[in-house]
Order: sequence, then structure tokens, then C-alpha cells
Amino acid sequence: MHHCPYCGTKVRDHESYCIKCGKKLPEDMYERLENRKTFNKYWYIPISIFTLIVITTGIYYVFLQHQTTETKELYKMAEESAVEEQYQEASKHLESALELNQSFSQADMALGFVQTALDTEKNINQAAQLLEKQEFHDALSIINEAENNLTNYNGDAVTPLINKLTAKRNTIKLEQLKYKLEQEPGINELKTLLWEGEAIQADEAADIAASIRTRIVDYTFSQASEQLNENQFSDALLLVEDGLKYVPDSEKLQSLKTTIDKEKTAFETAQRQRIEQAISSAEEERELNENDAIELVSADVETDEQGKVVIKGKVKSVATIPINSILVQYDLSIHDEVFLSNEIYVYPETLYPNDVGEFEFTHFDIDENEEDISLKVDKIRWYTDQQQ
Repeated sequence: MHHCPYCGTKVRDHESYCIKCGKKLPEDMYERLENRKTFNKYWYIPISIFTLIVITTGIYYVFLQHQTTETKELYKMAEESAVEEQYQEASKHLESALELNQSFSQADMALGFVQTALDTEKNINQAAQLLEKQEFHDALSIINEAENNLTNYNGDAVTPLINKLTAKRNTIKLEQLKYKLEQEPGINELKTLLWEGEAIQADEAADIAASIRTRIVDYTFSQASEQLNENQFSDALLLVEDGLKYVPDSEKLQSLKTTIDKEKTAFETAQRQRIEQAISSAEEERELNENDAIELVSADVETDEQGKVVIKGKVKSVATIPINSILVQYDLSIHDEVFLSNEIYVYPETLYPNDVGEFEFTHFDIDENEEDISLKVDKIRWYTDQQQ
């Protein structure tokens, strides 16, 4: 069947024109065999639009890829700057990244951290200014608040800030401790300050804590010795045991504790013996003065770091058997006038032949200069195992 090559209408072999479109039919019958339709030129419009959309989409995709790459590079640069504590520079990188991609949540969170880091550095500077004014409480409050603001963050960039805050806190506490010690605190406050000093992670704090321990030992030894001299053994023992809680390795207090125990036993034994039998005063005197067993090596008046008068000396045993509980009795005078008498025990508690013992006592209630004070040892008393 033949067709019009222009509109596709069926035609007869003898027809010269299409009965539908009116166009002249080709004389070549072969051309009439194909059902051909002309191409609609209006298709060019959607094809052109589609092509434009494809090209535009491709260009936009390439642009987005470039923008994403640049955003990631800015974020990485910001991370490196933050680790190096260059927070202003890190902030600029992150702001640029957010300008390129406002939906970049990681950059937004990182910018929040950078701002917190900048605030932390400001807080550290504020704390330093308060420290100069000795406003320790306010300075510590600022440091604690700054540290709390960092609790939601972690990583390499956070560590330097935490270290700075810790160092500044230790510095503030150390200066606060020094200030309190300058106020001449009592024994109870000294014990509290010792705990504070031990909690500070600094070499200087360790030295200060050691100095506080020495003051606690000296005070405890002096007070306990006074109680012991009055035969208040229980009170003396309580003082020593309390002091050992703070300075457990003090040989001075441990020796005094042993002395108290033995003095208590000796005192109770003496009382019991006086009840059981009468001991003549002559025999007691002979036993006390038997064998001049102790030789005084030295006895001096000094002052400690706090300006307190300290009595120091040494004795030597010339006995042939161990001697215990060595008591040194001395007088302090100015211009040949005695203003104070005292007794002090030698440590270690037991001296063997040719051993040297030491005695030391801090007078907290004497304000005179050491150069004006004269020391005189009046008597040295001791016990032997046989006597006890």
C-alpha cells in the first residue's frame, strides 16, 4: 500500500496529489511505499531546554564539589590552629567555612569550642589579676567556672587549656597558702594548711608542707613535754599521737611517745613500790646519783625561721649499760636573773655506751633576743633498766 510521504495518508497509484495534505506526490512509487512523517521543528525547544538543564546541573555539581573541598580544608586548618592555641586564627577559618556552607554542623560546633577557648584565656587573665589583689576565692571561682565550660569538649585542642587552668589553680592555691602562713596560724589551722599544701601539685608546695610538718612536730613536742613534766601522761600521749597523724615518720615524736610510755610505767611502779615498801631517801638519792653516766656535750640558745627561741644540745653516755629517759633540767636568764626553768627529754630514748643523744625545745612564749639569753644546765637525770 502506497502512502503520502508527507502526511502518511493512503494514496492510489494513479493519484498525483495527496487527497489530505494536497501536496504533490512523488512520481517514484518507491518513495510512496514509506510511511514517512516530517520532523516537528517544535521539538527543538524542549531538547534545548533539557540540554541547558543538564549543562547547568553539571556546572552546579562541580561548584558544590569545589565548595565542599574548600570547606573541609578550612575546617582542617582551623583544627590545626586550635591545637596550636591560635584561637583567633581558628575562628577566622571556621567563619569562612560556614560562609561557604552554613549547614556544616561540625564547623559550627568547632566555632563554639574556639569561642569557649578564647573565653577561657580571658578567665585565666582575670584570675591572674585577682591573684595580684590577693582575692584568692574569686580567682579560684573563675578558674572552676572556666573548667566547667570545657566539660563538654575533649581532644588534643582541649588538653592545653586544661593544663593551663590546672597550673593557674595550683599557683593561686600556693599563694593563698603562703598568705595564710604569714598570718601566724595556730596549731589547728596549721593542720588544715598541711592538707591544703599536700593537695597542691607543685615542688614549692611540697617544701612548704615539709615546713608545716616541722612546725607541727616542734609545737607537739613542746606541749607534750610540758604535760609529761607534770606527770600528765595521758594528755601527753594524746598530743603525741595526734601529732603523729600528721607526721607519722617523725623520729622525734616517736621517741617522745616511747619516753612517755616508759615514764608512765616508771611513775606507776614507783608509786606501787612506795606503797609496798618504804625506800629511804638516802637510797633514792644514791640510786639517782649513782655513776655519773651522762656527759653534757653542748647546750645552745638559737632561733628558728619564725623567730622563736629554740634550746638545742647534745649529751653523751659514758655508762657501761643502757640508760633511758634522760631528762635535762635548765634555766634561762638575762643579766644573771633567771626568768624561766624547764625540763626536756633527750632523744633517742635509750642511749647505749658512748652514744650521743640530742635535746631540743622551742619556746613559743619568749620574745627576747637569743643574744641576751643565757642557758645553764642544772641537772641531768636518767633511768637504767635496773631502776625501772
